[in-house]
Amino acid sequence: MKTIVFDMYGVIMKDPKGGLVPFINRTFPNLKDEDVYKYWIKAGTGEMTALDFWRNLGFKNPEEAEKIYLETIEIDEDFYKVADKLKSHYNLALLSNDVAEWSSFIRKKYNLNQYFDISIVSGEVHLRKPNPEIFSLLLQKLNKQPNDCIYIDDRRTNLEIAHKMGLNTILFNSRNMPYDGKIVNSFSELYQLLLD
Repeated sequence: MKTIVFDMYGVIMKDPKGGLVPFINRTFPNLKDEDVYKYWIKAGTGEMTALDFWRNLGFKNPEEAEKIYLETIEIDEDFYKVADKLKSHYNLALLSNDVAEWSSFIRKKYNLNQYFDISIVSGEVHLRKPNPEIFSLLLQKLNKQPNDCIYIDDRRTNLEIAHKMGLNTILFNSRNMPYDGKIVNSFSELYQLLLD
């Protein structure tokens, strides 16, 4: 069986990029994107904990801030019915740049773990896309050749590296950007592309 590898944010989950900084700016209006993302990248590679991320930004009650923020992240409900159908024909895997604690919470909240044979999260493995090493780790864990995998992401930089390494790639176009390869705009389009 071939394996479909899903990115999390901007594919399964609605892209929170427009949500994290605005959420933080409600408390700290002067913080800029770069102020937030320098800590987010550290938390997303396991260099600091999720709560330290909030503390470094200045939150006095990091547990409360994190709880409120995580409740703002929403799933694309169409994932469930398409994933159920795809599992009959493919193995499914997850490859996500995320803070380990956040990913664990989101996957549990939305019952996502049942769909994936493996999940690789940047905050757990201390590597993040587009580093080729995280794709090598993925292939090793899957015990698959690159051309046995279909990788779906909403970011071209990640897809370009995956493609160079020999994976089949599909842009999940949740952010309306051009791409030279295969593009889908929804899970129903993905289902049609893969199974029809």
